[in-house]
Amino acid sequence: MRPSSPTPHKGVHVWQLMLAEHASSHSLCQSVFSADEQERAARFHFEEHRNDFLIARAFLRTVLGAYLKIEPAAVQFVYNEFGKPSVPAGPENNLFFNLSHSNHVALLAVTRETEVGVDIEQIRSIEPGLAERYFSATEIRALQQLPKDLYQEGFFNCWTRKEAYIKARGKGLSLPLDKFDVSLAPGQPARMLQIRDSDDQASSWQLAHLTPAPGFVGAVAMRSNNLNLTMLNFESF
Repeated sequence: MRPSSPTPHKGVHVWQLMLAEHASSHSLCQSVFSADEQERAARFHFEEHRNDFLIARAFLRTVLGAYLKIEPAAVQFVYNEFGKPSVPAGPENNLFFNLSHSNHVALLAVTRETEVGVDIEQIRSIEPGLAERYFSATEIRALQQLPKDLYQEGFFNCWTRKEAYIKARGKGLSLPLDKFDVSLAPGQPARMLQIRDSDDQASSWQLAHLTPAPGFVGAVAMRSNNLNLTMLNFESF
């Protein structure tokens, strides 16, 4: 569906878009991009990556415009010191969102309730030592205890949940990945286990596991413990 008039909601909407199915759409959406977005797109060396960026931005503007009841081109962004975008504060603009895409699949989390982060990754081969470089000791032990055939899935469960959390916090990689623990075992609920970098309590955070497409995993993080999550497919511009 195209979100022409999303209903007010309690909870989190996660919109999904298959970027490869809209490879030519960015040329139809040129009028919605800001000068900054066009400059950023021009920096991509490969056309494939540039197209993914532009389609994802058109997707972001189209969905947010529908919630804000304005045209996609009229959506304005402000960025915090770590680069996290938001829409300018206002009585009708109580909207939190986060966008992620990986290998032609995009996810956009939108809510009126609380800060939110989303991440998606394609399951793939892992560089040796990567978990030991970034994960906490608790997570490394949990990963090592998995059967070999579940290791990659467990790794990306952990990675997406950690990325979703730091994106929700809005502090980027200034927040060390080994200062908090998440669950990672395939088939087990996504949970925040412990936070050690601040007075934040693990019980204040809700994590949700996503399987947006075969061979992909994703996660949503929100500062809440009782928000409903609704998955929605974005079909056309």
